[in-house]
Amino acid sequence: MSEIKTAPDMVALEKLKVAQERIREQIRTVVIGQDDVVEQLLVSILAGGHCILEGVPGLAKTLLVSTLAKSLSLEFGRIQFTPDLMPADITGTDVIYEDRETGSREFKFIEGPIFTNLLLADEINRTPPKTQAALLQGMQEKNISAGTKHYQLPRPFFVLATQNPIEQEGTYPLPEAQLDRFLMKIIVEYPTRDEERLIYKTVTGDDLVEPEATLTGEEVLELQHLIRRVPISDFLVDYTMDLIRATRCDSEDAPEFINRWVLWGAGPRGGQSLILAAKARAALYGRPEVSVEDLQAVSKSVLRHRIVLSYNAESEGQTADTVIEKLIEETPLHHSEAGKDGQFERILKS
Repeated sequence: MSEIKTAPDMVALEKLKVAQERIREQIRTVVIGQDDVVEQLLVSILAGGHCILEGVPGLAKTLLVSTLAKSLSLEFGRIQFTPDLMPADITGTDVIYEDRETGSREFKFIEGPIFTNLLLADEINRTPPKTQAALLQGMQEKNISAGTKHYQLPRPFFVLATQNPIEQEGTYPLPEAQLDRFLMKIIVEYPTRDEERLIYKTVTGDDLVEPEATLTGEEVLELQHLIRRVPISDFLVDYTMDLIRATRCDSEDAPEFINRWVLWGAGPRGGQSLILAAKARAALYGRPEVSVEDLQAVSKSVLRHRIVLSYNAESEGQTADTVIEKLIEETPLHHSEAGKDGQFERILKS
């Protein structure tokens, strides 16, 4: 696997660091607060993954995503999911086209709203599983099927799905296997008191600000390749593996509290996602190598939707986030396999 060693790659890293600061500035002109959410969205996009945004209505999730799309010069699309939405409403469908000059008829494919760069799937849990599956196929395969033909989606392509945690009646929660297709699950919190005051003063005025483009779609694709070249030490690969394997109950690597609180843990895709997200976070700040801090910073967003809690956990007031926090606390770095050959000491010295 090639790594970041060349001068052009280092220049690209520095350019990315400057670009992310400009992107944040552009978003702040439109959206007040949510700095952590912006960082996680950028990490997800740079890692080439999709993510779920969960938060109550009115927290500017749609505005945030559309503003991010403008900052990255990406075509933005939005689908409001409803119980009567059909797969063809997302992917598109074949219609009969008649040539008025010759009178001949043929089927012509009409693209659906999924043919965009950044797609906001609003309230994805409000539509039936069949329609959800049509979207998830496009997410995974980067193409959709219509009849006997396949159509490639634009590149880059990202899906940012939203869920409302309040209303559960009449919804179709995504199965765990489908949730696993999302790189991250991001929790959008209420603003702070100062942020909320500023929102009231700013949004109710007549000044409209349009964000400026900072990167192009082609540059985003190049940065995605750059992210995969960010090196990670064998020590941190083993540390990642220790974290993932420890989430699985009845495993010899699982601590006692996992056996009590967790029904199902993360699979290998969770570990892959954790490393990719950590690489993206390191590159976002211009660092040419993954650190322990990067892995731990993205662990909640990457793992919270990959862990199924037991009734015991819920009765004791535990959440996926508190379980992950405790897991990090009780998985010491020096206990990993890589730490046995002295890598832990060398990392501390560096």
